[in-house]
Amino acid sequence: MLKYLGLDRPFLLLARKLLFSLVRTHVLSEGPQALGLDPTKPVCYVLQRRFLSNILVLEKEVCAAGLPSPLDGLSAEGVREDRAFFFTSRREAWFGRSSASGYSPRLVRLTQAVRSRPEFDVQLVPVNILWGRTPDKESSIWKLLFSESWAPRGSLRQLFTIMLHGRQTLVRFGQPLSLRELTADAEDEERALRKVARVCRVHFRQQREMAIGPDLSHRRTQVEGILETESVKAAIEALAAEQGGGASASALLKAQEKARHYAWEIAADYSYPVVRVLHRFLTWVWTRLYDGVEVGNFDTVTGVAQDHEIVYVPCHRSHIDYLLLSYIVFQHGLMIPHIAAGANLNLPVVGGILRRGGAFFLRRSFKGNPLYGAVFNEYLHMVIARGNPIEYFVEGGRSRTGRLLQPRPGMLAMTVQSYLRDSSRPIVFLPVYVGYEKLFEGRSYVGELMGKPKQKESLFNLILSLREMKKNFGKVHVNFGEPIKLADVLAEAHPDWRGEPPLEESRPAWFTQSIRRLGQHIADGINSAAVANPVNLISLALLATPRHAMDEEQLSAQLDGYRKLLTAVPYADRAQLTAMDGRAIIEHCERLKLVQRHPHALGDVLHFYPDDAVLCSYMRNNVLHCVALPALIACLFSRNASLSREQLSGLTRTVYPFLRAELFLRWQPEELDEALDAYLAALVEMGWLGASAGREGIYNAPNMNSDEYAQLALLGQAVRPTLVRYFISLSVLTQQGSGVVGADELEALCHLLAQRLSLLREFNAPEFFDRAIFRTFIGTLKQAGLAVEDEAGKLAFNGPLRAAASESRYVLPPDVRQSVLHLTRLDRATVEQALARLASKGSA
Repeated sequence: MLKYLGLDRPFLLLARKLLFSLVRTHVLSEGPQALGLDPTKPVCYVLQRRFLSNILVLEKEVCAAGLPSPLDGLSAEGVREDRAFFFTSRREAWFGRSSASGYSPRLVRLTQAVRSRPEFDVQLVPVNILWGRTPDKESSIWKLLFSESWAPRGSLRQLFTIMLHGRQTLVRFGQPLSLRELTADAEDEERALRKVARVCRVHFRQQREMAIGPDLSHRRTQVEGILETESVKAAIEALAAEQGGGASASALLKAQEKARHYAWEIAADYSYPVVRVLHRFLTWVWTRLYDGVEVGNFDTVTGVAQDHEIVYVPCHRSHIDYLLLSYIVFQHGLMIPHIAAGANLNLPVVGGILRRGGAFFLRRSFKGNPLYGAVFNEYLHMVIARGNPIEYFVEGGRSRTGRLLQPRPGMLAMTVQSYLRDSSRPIVFLPVYVGYEKLFEGRSYVGELMGKPKQKESLFNLILSLREMKKNFGKVHVNFGEPIKLADVLAEAHPDWRGEPPLEESRPAWFTQSIRRLGQHIADGINSAAVANPVNLISLALLATPRHAMDEEQLSAQLDGYRKLLTAVPYADRAQLTAMDGRAIIEHCERLKLVQRHPHALGDVLHFYPDDAVLCSYMRNNVLHCVALPALIACLFSRNASLSREQLSGLTRTVYPFLRAELFLRWQPEELDEALDAYLAALVEMGWLGASAGREGIYNAPNMNSDEYAQLALLGQAVRPTLVRYFISLSVLTQQGSGVVGADELEALCHLLAQRLSLLREFNAPEFFDRAIFRTFIGTLKQAGLAVEDEAGKLAFNGPLRAAASESRYVLPPDVRQSVLHLTRLDRATVEQALARLASKGSA
């Protein structure tokens, strides 16, 4: 092939014209112009496969970036080369057989020059070019034959590949490498060449694995391999002994067939053609549904993909989540993850498509079925050990309230167990925040919170949901959080974890602690990558008003105030904020038909559409953690004209553990004072608080008749329902007495009372009485030592809990406190009757 490069310029012009009539290139990452090359040193490009098409693609991209052409050669310090590139692979014949071996002659000459001339150096720039992407599989061989793969490729196959996949050509430029630095410690020329070749080979292997994944065998081979593992064999023998009265041949055969059935039920059947079809289909879907998909911090993914096994752990708000994340990863040139999907999604037709798109299915519970658990564990370990990225939702299910759910330990524990078996390749967890402006499943979520049974997934319901395609759902934001290295989390809990023997059936305390910490880190990481979009902000503002309506000028000022606060004190480094000002936010939400304008002579009034207020509470809850701490401060000052810094710190520390547990706030207790000071300074700067001139450390609320006071009070309303729930729980517990009710009883009572209070006082959000929130609060009470379970399973408490309940006077209006106290004065007979009715309703 190289002899063609010696031909005259007309041949190259013709070759370029023919090639780029078929080829469209997509440069990944930041492109060649961002490499930071030293202009005083010559550049030599490194390509993997020896094709003229690769050279022409390279030339096109570097010339477009204003870099030296690979065809112009290099010249420096008396060293001249007529071409500025070389290949790492052997020369391929027309039908793919290697015909030459050894190092590139140009690399040999450059290495000799570097070793003999102290002043000479060359910048090597590896360039990876992929012509379509697919893993190796034995099925659908005709469709996959000419896609990018790990197999060697001859010139004839490359020609067909260009014709079939030329418009999906991906180009990725690696960071420049100094040839002098690479060869500095080599004892002789042979070792120097070997090191350069090894570095380049490793680089291209890692880049190829990032894009098309590791080599995969056929699904049948995977299933049979799982059945041969020791743990699955042991589970098969145990089941045979249990069901057959002994390990007879027939009992073993039945147990083995059951294990095989489980493996087929679980395993993905990744198909690159299906992925390509899904990619085109989803491009059309996103165009129909959304105004755009905005991606933040994707460089985080490319930064860790080369050296780590990635576990994507997004929040779970919609069935759209996993489709969207895989689409984005594929769009950016990386291997899409294998996704853990609930068995309820393994529907006719749909399940097969999802399976070929990388989904593997799991049942909601493995309890009482050790064989299924053994098969699933081995399958997950196989996927991880082969280097596949994976994805699952630590919440276990979709959030119905907009808040993050408490992390479930199941998949985390299995991933950690796999890593402890084989920690040769480090694992990194990547939190992903997914934020919508309008939610596809919003109506069904409201119904479920109001008590309707959860609607089962079915093909019929999926077809019915296609009607939603006519609606506009605004923008979607996908933001990648800070990577969490599993080895670091394990070291936090147990520094000597590498020296521990393999885990048996019982799990040591350090393992359980690691899973809990990992779940907390992931939830914190998701929230730290939150995106405050226009719908989030307008929901925060309007839901704070009694009738969910505001004057246009007041609403615009409130929105600008939120933006100013979140700009002055960003929730986290990776958190993002809409660039729209207050008026633009209003116009945007009007276009989405989320808010309605009521014209009035004294100024237009904006309010939610009648059915959308509850839906918007979901959107508010997506970013409630971003304003929780300043909202708590505002809530305190809306009830107290003046507070000292010490009083603020004390009151905040009483509530903070519960807020942190519910909303996954990022600050550790020792970081709370610093965060308080930052928010106080911002609120003073905005005029929403005042600092006493003559009394240091004293802060004052604005005049009650001022706009600033109204704005501060609206901010405080964001957390007031949360504080009311806490007071309900404390009030019920103290009214019933120490050692009288258990945790489950308290949770049920709080749910009933909150439901009743919502009806009486129009909190107008079914998530106000969500049982899961009360469960989290009661768990935090026990963790903080404010309540303990006695031998009978009842909650016992002492003075500190009563003191915490009494501090509600600083944050709740008297009428709200009185309503709660009135509702919670229940005698034991009434309590038992209410619990019995709730139990009978649940069983029905």
